[in-house]
Amino acid sequence: MKFDDLDKKMRVYETAQDICIVPEMYIVARIDGRGFTKLTKEKYDFEAPFDPKFRDYMVETTKHLMNCGFNVIYGYTQSDEISLLFHYNENSFGRKIRKFDSILAGEASAKFSTLLGGVAAFDCRISAFPNKNLVIDYFRWRNEDAHRNSLNAHCYWTLRKDGFNKREATKRIEKISISDKNELLFSYGINFNGLPSWQKRGIGFYWKETDKESFNPKTGEKVIAKRNTLYINYELPLKEGYYDLILSILSK
Repeated sequence: MKFDDLDKKMRVYETAQDICIVPEMYIVARIDGRGFTKLTKEKYDFEAPFDPKFRDYMVETTKHLMNCGFNVIYGYTQSDEISLLFHYNENSFGRKIRKFDSILAGEASAKFSTLLGGVAAFDCRISAFPNKNLVIDYFRWRNEDAHRNSLNAHCYWTLRKDGFNKREATKRIEKISISDKNELLFSYGINFNGLPSWQKRGIGFYWKETDKESFNPKTGEKVIAKRNTLYINYELPLKEGYYDLILSILSK
């Protein structure tokens, strides 16, 4: 069998499971750290519950993903996860899910591993939304998940540092209300509302048009050019303010 015939025959099996996201759907990718609990708590000595160095690794990984060939209009990271919102008309790789999943997971794993100086892996899942409201709901969901997880993490690690073992700390905070968790932290002198916003709400990434001084080679004069610059927001607005931010990005 000639190579061209063999190639054509085998390609059928390779592409048989291809699923493409249909046009006029918003694409969102969520990239999650694989086994990061063990990686951050056992293999590497990161500070609990939040380590600025780990945060910076996630920031740099998100920046990398927003510049790796896809048209990403918004990025968001909290804990060991990254969410990316693609331009409505993004058509890379014919919108094949397997290509988005494999490339984004691979790029994230490579970048984070380079920063870490060791092996770290991410997986990726794709969501497709038919309207802007569902996109906003998605990012509201991840934002509120960040707040919930942050409160639980601060309670858990405050107790652990006070001598509670894993089981005791977990049992102490399970099924108690949000206000009781805040009171628990306050009893240790910690005001949860006063903690850094990035720990409670995550970090947002989006493009802003800025003025940049440039040089006109023909006239020899300095000129001001418009450039899209990636802006990193460590102080995301709350509730409606956050939803309005996402809507404004979607509307550009």
